[in-house]
Amino acid sequence: MSRNHFGVVAAAALLCASGLDAQQRPRARNLGAMFDGTPGLQNAITDVAGVEVGQTTLISGDGKLAVGSGPVRTGVTVVLPRGRNSTDPVYASWFALNGNGEMTGTTWIDESGFLEGPIGITNTHSVGIVRDAVVSWMVTRPTGQPWALPVVAETFDGLLNDVNGFHVRREHALSALNDARGGSVTEGSVGGGTGMVCFGFKGGIGTASRKLDATAGGYTVGVLVQCNAGRRRELRVGGAPVGREIADITPCRSAPAITPSGFAAGMRACDAGVATAQDERREGMGSIIIVVATDAPLLPHQLRRLAIRSALGLGVTGGKGENSSGDIIVAFSTANPRAARDTTVVQPIMLPNDRINPVFYAAVQATEEAIVNALVAAETMTGVDGVRVYALPHERFRASLKKYNRLAEPAR
Repeated sequence: MSRNHFGVVAAAALLCASGLDAQQRPRARNLGAMFDGTPGLQNAITDVAGVEVGQTTLISGDGKLAVGSGPVRTGVTVVLPRGRNSTDPVYASWFALNGNGEMTGTTWIDESGFLEGPIGITNTHSVGIVRDAVVSWMVTRPTGQPWALPVVAETFDGLLNDVNGFHVRREHALSALNDARGGSVTEGSVGGGTGMVCFGFKGGIGTASRKLDATAGGYTVGVLVQCNAGRRRELRVGGAPVGREIADITPCRSAPAITPSGFAAGMRACDAGVATAQDERREGMGSIIIVVATDAPLLPHQLRRLAIRSALGLGVTGGKGENSSGDIIVAFSTANPRAARDTTVVQPIMLPNDRINPVFYAAVQATEEAIVNALVAAETMTGVDGVRVYALPHERFRASLKKYNRLAEPAR
């Protein structure tokens, strides 16, 4: 079976619980990581009123890769800008820092300035089935036009998952959509992020938010990431070179008796004393999808500017837009409800450009923290051909921050 991480159990493949539930694991601030800005109540994208998140996680099988059978380490994450019960589009835009990836529906966002439904995130080879599922869900909730052009994005989980086995099904995407909720968001190895690797550690889903003070409008900016990007040695948290301080526990093969194929070929054995040299071209392979939500009244051209600033949050943590990485960002505003109606002339409101800087800063800050939250929440995972990807070790993470005077007292 698969489990939706809001507690709903649905029929599908086996979910392999890895001990402590991701929802109970500490977040980066709990470990003493220092970030700029003031988070919202949940420190999540759902702090933007109306935004809901749903996730379906698929984990089954172990051992040698058998395409079509597993092992399976994948899933679906969805973000609904105004929640499941609304068909009101939102102003939106998008940006590709590096385009080695996929996000459907972006041409209509460019043309219309609107996002007309949910955002789906999954693995690279499941974009089509998730898109079709979202279409079937949207056509029962029609917006201003009688067809659906949904936004579905991907990152590649083929290091841990039987990505060519097409294990994500229509019902998995529908489960995530129908069970989406506000409130806290489960992070780490869940949903679309189940099989992802971030800066050489186990990665996945992370989220964070910022609440501006009243003088800046009191707006909220929330971010959700699916992190599968970055070179280990580039990882920085609060300026501390965490990736260089924890350079030893790189992905490895825990089952040397299995003859590996693909990405596992040439990978060190987990019990090897010295890591084998890696092909420089493979370092930093992967992608990241960033979803930015705000209630600030921004128009589409301003939301493109916001999406571009969010890429700076990736840069702060060490992402460089590597050649093989699909670093794609979509941003939307929940302000200006009913702006897409055709009954009369619409008079939207807009934040003046001279007052937009605090929103930019919030997007950068929330993106940085969301990425680190994904790393902190994820747990060590073993997948196809015995490939193992280690979680960021919390005590060594704290030690790295302390060494560079970037450790705060843990939040209680």
